[in-house]
Amino acid sequence: MTERWTDADIPDQTGRTALVTGANSGLGLRTAEVLASKGARVLLACRSAERGAKALDIVKTAAAGAEPELIPLDLSELASVRAAAATARELTGDTLDVLVNNAGVMATARGRTADGFELQFGTNYLGHAALTWLLMPALRGRVVTLSSLAAVGARIHLDDPNGDHRRYNAAAAYGQSKLACQVFALELDRRLRAAGSDVLSVAAHPGYTATGLGSGMARSYSNPVVRAVLAGGHRAGEVLFAQNTRIGALPQLYAATADGVEGGSYFGPRGLGNLRGYPARVPAVAAARSESLGSALWDLTAKLTGVTPDPA
Repeated sequence: MTERWTDADIPDQTGRTALVTGANSGLGLRTAEVLASKGARVLLACRSAERGAKALDIVKTAAAGAEPELIPLDLSELASVRAAAATARELTGDTLDVLVNNAGVMATARGRTADGFELQFGTNYLGHAALTWLLMPALRGRVVTLSSLAAVGARIHLDDPNGDHRRYNAAAAYGQSKLACQVFALELDRRLRAAGSDVLSVAAHPGYTATGLGSGMARSYSNPVVRAVLAGGHRAGEVLFAQNTRIGALPQLYAATADGVEGGSYFGPRGLGNLRGYPARVPAVAAARSESLGSALWDLTAKLTGVTPDPA
C-alpha cells in the first residue's frame, strides 16, 4: 500500500454495484459519491427520504456510469432491513459486488429500536448484521463494516447486550456496538473462508473525522490522553483537529476497492494513534480476533434478529 493512497488510486469500478448504508451524509455520502465517480452503480440506503433524495442528486452529478438509486432503510427496524435487502436483491438481479455497512448513531440518550433493542447496539450492529446476512446470496465481492477507535477498551455484554440490568452509559454502549461490528466482520470472514467463498469481509474505521455525529464522540475513547485531545477539539460547537470526510472515508474506500486486500483485514488512518492520516492496515483489537467471542456473538445475533446466517 502506498503511504498516501487516495481516491485517485481507485481502479475503474465500471460494471460493479455497491450498496452504501447511511449514504445521505458524511462518510457514507462521500463513499457513494466516489464509487459512482469511478463508474460503479451505487445504491444509497438511507433512512430519511428527504435527505436521501438530496444525496442522490449529489451522487448523480458525480456519477460516471450507471445511475445511482435510492433504497429506504431504517437499521433500527428489522422489518425495514428485510424490505431493503429484498429491494436491493431485486434491483441488482442478485449480484452485489460491494456492501459498505457505514451508517450509525453515536452516544445517544438511552433509547430502544422498533424491535426493543438498545438503540446503538440495535442500529449500528444488529441492523447491519441482519442486512449482511440477508444480502449474502447476492454478494460477489466484499463486505466492509465500519468500526471505530471506540472499540478499543470496549466490552460486549453477551449476557446483557441491551443493558437491561446495568446503568446506561452512552459512550460504553457506542463502544460495544462498534466492537461488535469489528468482531462480526472478522467472524464473517472466517466463516466465508471455511465455506470456500470468494467474498471477503473486512473492517475499517475513520479515525477522528468530522462526520456530524457530535462532540459526544470524545467520551467514547478509553485512552484518557486521546479523550482529552478530542474533548478539547470541540469548542462552541465547532470541530477542531478532526480531518474532513474526504480523508476520513479513505479507509473504507480502500477496503472496498483496492487490489490485494485480504479478508479479515482492518483499515484505519496511519497517523499517530490512528486518529488521522491516509489509510493503512491496522491491528484489530484482541476481542475481534477471538474465535470464541466471534462464534458466541454470531449465535446471539441470529437469536436476537431471527435471521438465518449465510454462511452458517
